[in-house]
Amino acid sequence: MTLCRAKPELLDLGAPLPIARKVVAERKPLRIIALGSSSTSGYGASNPAFAYPTQLRIGLEKALPGIDIDVINRGIGGQDVEEMAARMRTEMQDNPASLVVWQTGTNAAIRHMPLDKFDKTLRGGLALGKSLGADFVLMNMQYVPAVVSAPDKEAYEKIMATAARDYGAGLFRRFDIMEAWYRDGMPYAQFVQLDGLHLNDFGQKCIGKLLTRSILGALTGP
Repeated sequence: MTLCRAKPELLDLGAPLPIARKVVAERKPLRIIALGSSSTSGYGASNPAFAYPTQLRIGLEKALPGIDIDVINRGIGGQDVEEMAARMRTEMQDNPASLVVWQTGTNAAIRHMPLDKFDKTLRGGLALGKSLGADFVLMNMQYVPAVVSAPDKEAYEKIMATAARDYGAGLFRRFDIMEAWYRDGMPYAQFVQLDGLHLNDFGQKCIGKLLTRSILGALTGP
């Protein structure tokens, strides 16, 4: 059996989540929006329950007994940073949340979106989202063959890290976590579908568990 693992430093979001942390401290309902594309929607998993937003809810409920946890999956397959930024206001007004996990970057990298456009759109989305009163965690790209073959993958990764820092958002380093799996000898087939892009059951569940640990660290840590 292959273990779901990541070094502790890769699970550090790099930013506090003060709004969500206050909600948890006061034992109030915690609502999270998972905003993203196909990997958020759970495409590629044999069971919708394996999608990382559901795994996040299950993990948080277990770790935070007595707190009502609601994780709303707003993943739409094929969408890019532009479409997600465009629906940010509606999504957050329809479902007022304390935390938004925004998964993006993969489609931009494999479609070669101009870097300045990606940067500007991402920052516009973060500025809008933060103004609507939620903490943010950016989830960066997947380390999968379709992304690894993209020429500017590190540039997209850097843009996301810099934007997260500038807007006080957490960064879930999915790319580095999955690269470490691969470097440690885990074959792509263990976590990626045959299409070389979408996560399989193991990939989805493991990312969900690791994301849960990252968020819990920010919500309950020192």
